[in-house]
Amino acid sequence: MSKAEPTIQKYMTFQPYSIESTESLKKALTLMTSRKIRHLPVTRAGRVVGILSDRDLKLVMGFDDIDTAEEVVADICVTKPYTVDPETPLHEVAGEMASKHIGSAIVVQNGKLVGIFTATDACRALSEILLTRYHGK
Repeated sequence: MSKAEPTIQKYMTFQPYSIESTESLKKALTLMTSRKIRHLPVTRAGRVVGILSDRDLKLVMGFDDIDTAEEVVADICVTKPYTVDPETPLHEVAGEMASKHIGSAIVVQNGKLVGIFTATDACRALSEILLTRYHGK
């Protein structure tokens, strides 16, 4: 008898940091730097409307005429992020992230942000599964 496959909820980061779409890029950069995070869900009135990555910020900051205090998150975030339900099977999310080269999946329930699953979380999941399966831990 095989075990049930874990869902994304088991490995996601609960209650991730997020930022409102109207906030400045400077605030986003400060939050991401201070919290050492690379993916920041973007919300509007409590609903997920995008994702901002450290790569997006670094790219924009390379332009000379960008004022990070004036520019807002909504102007550069990805507006159609990959979102999943907490009960989505782990293999489905990991497979989609790998095939589309996506660095994170935003976990939403009833339209609200409940978690984020990043490539780091995927590595943690893989490590745990391998330890359990092959080392009995």
